[in-house]
Amino acid sequence: MPRRHVLILGGTGFVGRHLVEHLLREQYRITVLSRGVDPAKKKLLSRDASIIEGDIGNPDFLRAVLDDVDAVVNLVGILNEQGDSGAGFEHVYVELLDALLEAMRDMGVSRLLQMSALNAGTGHSHYLESRGRAEQRVRASKLAWTLFRPSVIAGPGDGLFCRFDGLLRYAPLLPMGRANARFQPVWIGDVTQAFVNALADDSHVSRSYNLVGPDVMTLAEIVRATARARRRLRAVLPLPESLGKLQAEIGEWLPGKPISRDNWRSLQTDSTSVENGLLKLGIAPTPVLSHLPEILGLTARSD
Repeated sequence: MPRRHVLILGGTGFVGRHLVEHLLREQYRITVLSRGVDPAKKKLLSRDASIIEGDIGNPDFLRAVLDDVDAVVNLVGILNEQGDSGAGFEHVYVELLDALLEAMRDMGVSRLLQMSALNAGTGHSHYLESRGRAEQRVRASKLAWTLFRPSVIAGPGDGLFCRFDGLLRYAPLLPMGRANARFQPVWIGDVTQAFVNALADDSHVSRSYNLVGPDVMTLAEIVRATARARRRLRAVLPLPESLGKLQAEIGEWLPGKPISRDNWRSLQTDSTSVENGLLKLGIAPTPVLSHLPEILGLTARSD
């Protein structure tokens, strides 16, 4: 029997907004939990979802909001931290998760769908290392968990094609470190369908799924495809390792950290997978490039 009341942490982010809409179409009751909601992001969230603001690291607060909840989706995440110590990633991915797991056990809420990342626990980046420790916590929790490990996620409002689209607006030439780093972009609709399918079927409990698209693309190919969709003449300048590392050092101090030291460390490991969990979840992987005009807002959105 599908669980009807779902609490989503991180529901105002890119994946969260799409997942909220998808679950609402499936007639789930949705509560979004947030430390604080950006007014601009709040406007993008469906009015049919309830929003509760509070300290998501406080077990007492979490216990209060878990009353009458059937399942929890944890999408809380960051791609960069303040500084480069790993403490920011540890707080978001491990410490906040510990508080959530404690509250769920106390309230008897057993079903957890946890967002992770492809290559979690491998490589030398703080981001991937903390993701890996979070996975260990989930696996040891004795809850009815499912882990999702996507490559980069593509869709309207994403931090991939849309981010490069903004950079390419004014830059005829884009210098790029690790231009040959490989990804398997996965369509946002496939990712949200994976959560929906796992939520409705207990055979997916205690399972971990790599979520990837059908096509492998280098970082340079992603940038070039973005430029072509806009019919812009743009070029990528692949940087040697030494200059790419220097670019990351400089980016560490720029507003918004367009690239950081930890991003650079993550890029040393290709975000690809031979095994595709979408197939095990009954989902045919969608070619992302077929949706590129929609991603960039050139056509109407479809689901």
